[in-house]
Amino acid sequence: MGSFLGDTMKKAMRLVRDQSPAEATRMLLHGLTGEPPLPATQPAPQEPAPRSAPRIEPPIDAAPGGATFARGLRMPLGETLERLRSGDLPNLGLGAEALAKLGKRPRVHVPDGASYLSRTFACQAGTRPYKVYVPSKMRGGAPLVVMLHGCTQNSDDFAVGTRMNSLAEEHGFIVAYPEQPMTANQLGCWNWFNQQHQTRDSGEPSIIAGLTRALILEMGIDQERVFVAGLSAGGAMAEVMSVTYPDLYAGAGIHSGLAYGVATDQASAFVAMSGKFAQHGGRQARDRARTIIFHGASDRKVHPTNAERILAEAQAGVSHGHQETLRRGVANGLEYDHTVVVDVNGLPQLEYWAIEGLGHAWSGGAPEGSHTEQRGPNASREMVRFFLER
Repeated sequence: MGSFLGDTMKKAMRLVRDQSPAEATRMLLHGLTGEPPLPATQPAPQEPAPRSAPRIEPPIDAAPGGATFARGLRMPLGETLERLRSGDLPNLGLGAEALAKLGKRPRVHVPDGASYLSRTFACQAGTRPYKVYVPSKMRGGAPLVVMLHGCTQNSDDFAVGTRMNSLAEEHGFIVAYPEQPMTANQLGCWNWFNQQHQTRDSGEPSIIAGLTRALILEMGIDQERVFVAGLSAGGAMAEVMSVTYPDLYAGAGIHSGLAYGVATDQASAFVAMSGKFAQHGGRQARDRARTIIFHGASDRKVHPTNAERILAEAQAGVSHGHQETLRRGVANGLEYDHTVVVDVNGLPQLEYWAIEGLGHAWSGGAPEGSHTEQRGPNASREMVRFFLER
């Protein structure tokens, strides 16, 4: 797949140099989405995606006067192509490391007495495989953490890279790892940027919520201690779950993710990931779960302004009389700024860890997993502390 995408980019850039930007765009869309290239004289199809295999809608519309714009953004195609020339567009995680580990499943260590179960959940919106880690010392009324992996990852990769199972063993909570199949997205990304998957009781959010509710009933989970966390596309989907199901999740951990509603298709997703937003992009959420945010200051795939946007929107929802503190520190060789917002009762409602020198990777993660960085604050441990401290 890496060779195919590389060839596509080369062909597209030759078309740009030959003054054929529209043809280059069709070539890029084909390479990124797998859709057949659109004929030059036909608009993008508008039919809804089938429930069984959500499709990534081609993101180009023809504007009056013949100019071409990214749908929902009103951004000229020329600007997008110029950013392609300069390498300013995100690369969807298709680096050498990600490609080398794509589809691979590292061995997940399961200590005596613990269980790591393979499951499938199905509902009207679709079917997803998932894994569940049950610690050896689980008691009735245990907490649950739902972990959403990033693009090119799978449940086992994410479990190993975040070391969340070790923390589950330490604190006695259950971990669920829903998995996005490549039939739903060619890179295994959660489709956070698609409007179909940004609404309560619709699309992927309804699948994740349904899976969560099923585990609550089956395993006697404490309904007041159910949490969701994710990385990159999984972080963006964790943000969606926080906003659309604040009654189900008591807290959300968003690592290298994006704010709710900043994109409505793949074109606007590229723009949001690069740190630019539509003039009226995003949707304010009246209610949301308590939120902890991690983002690397050197992230070149999802720009840090995305974390700042989540922070600002979450701050707006904290009750009047809250207090905010900022402290600087160093953890495992990386400096960080740690912002904490507490409510009138002194309970932290929001945290933001901005980490210097961290790229698009899980801070304090294990090298056996993809998209991890051993240095920096231990994001998994800090998330668990934030989730359980109340």
